[in-house]
Amino acid sequence: MTGRGGAKKSRAAGTASPTTTLVLDNGADTIKAGFVSDDKSDDKPRIIPNCLSRDRHRKIYVGSELEKCKDFSELAFRRPVEKGFIVNWEAQKEIWDREFFDDKAAQKCDPSETRLILTEQPNSLPSLQTHCDQIVFEEYGFASYYRGLGPVFNAYRDIQSIFRTPQSTIDSPAQVILLIDSGYSHTTVTPILQGRPLHPAIRRLDVGGKLMTNYLTRLLSVRHFDMRNELYIVNEMKEAVCYTSLDFKGDLEKTWKGTRGEKREDYLSGAGIAKDYVLPDSHTRFHGVVRDYEPGVSARARKGIISTEDVLTLRNERFVVPELLFNPSDIGIRQPGIADLVKQSLLAVPIGLWSGLLANIVVVGGNSLSEGFCQRLQTEILKRFPDECRVRVARPEDPIISTWLGAANFAKHEHASRLEVTKQEYEEHGAAWVARKFAAGLGLDP
Repeated sequence: MTGRGGAKKSRAAGTASPTTTLVLDNGADTIKAGFVSDDKSDDKPRIIPNCLSRDRHRKIYVGSELEKCKDFSELAFRRPVEKGFIVNWEAQKEIWDREFFDDKAAQKCDPSETRLILTEQPNSLPSLQTHCDQIVFEEYGFASYYRGLGPVFNAYRDIQSIFRTPQSTIDSPAQVILLIDSGYSHTTVTPILQGRPLHPAIRRLDVGGKLMTNYLTRLLSVRHFDMRNELYIVNEMKEAVCYTSLDFKGDLEKTWKGTRGEKREDYLSGAGIAKDYVLPDSHTRFHGVVRDYEPGVSARARKGIISTEDVLTLRNERFVVPELLFNPSDIGIRQPGIADLVKQSLLAVPIGLWSGLLANIVVVGGNSLSEGFCQRLQTEILKRFPDECRVRVARPEDPIISTWLGAANFAKHEHASRLEVTKQEYEEHGAAWVARKFAAGLGLDP
């Protein structure tokens, strides 16, 4: 049986470490991909749709080919990532091949001369992790590889610059942060101490962008048009008009139509909340357009006056959809909201860490772009902790690529060489040894 010492000897005897690293943040909705090398690195990743798409004319789009699509009506998707984990490697390989390994790939690389850093979500099944390791080494033959938790890579960013606070030195990784990642499939709360996740305190909420889009689709289909086959269009609508309410009950009152026969002034005027959304027509307009609410538009539609535009008026749909992150029980999900998850997470760590974690809450992921999200989250967390606790919530400038930027910094850090596994080590020690090494992480500093 070979231990860590044997692994170090085999590495010393092997080839030199590759100078180029392919960093992949393999999300359920999009892949963030870019290269990091000694002499030149990508400033920002390329964002690639992580799906196989088929339009109503039965044309297939693989990954970034979706950019060529002009008619998004009735677009169907096949996604390799479900609930945050890669479960369909046939589809995932087809996307990876087109984007990184085919002759005409936009980011072509030679796996035998490249190191791969791949993100994964917390609490993945060991069988899925082992399968991933096998694909990386046996199918693609990468020179070396590290599979790490996506939230943890954010610790390798300049956290204090996100909070806009001056500091004399930059800790890498950050000493202590509470990372909230709200993406396409789910939302996770991960306490991180010196680049190490505190696994017993990680919490997950099964509410993400996909569920919220589906909920908005259901609301629109009941109240306006049948949008059940228009998920792409509804998702664009959600991103354009939805916001996180800072006064949910107040906004709900403003948008209430009233009892039958009643005409409430706030409802008729829009109360500053209602917005009109012009649907794409796939001829002159390929994406929807948000407009200020015009009461006359809906009145003309009720009278049967023909219009060249299909317009939806959105009222409480704008804020009841993001509200699911804070109150998932609104649609019968028996899970606590984000603020309660934060409290559950902190109850699982020593109380001495509370002040550091609460003062360094970083939110990433596409859902955090919702207007008012950070303010609402901070308000909700303040209600759940003593008054003497200082709570700071901040969001990076671009929360969608934040994990990739952290992983790119990690690729240049000494921790990357400590944690990576070479192809030679994989062949010598096997998949089980690789899984144990990745699970052990940084361990304790000597």
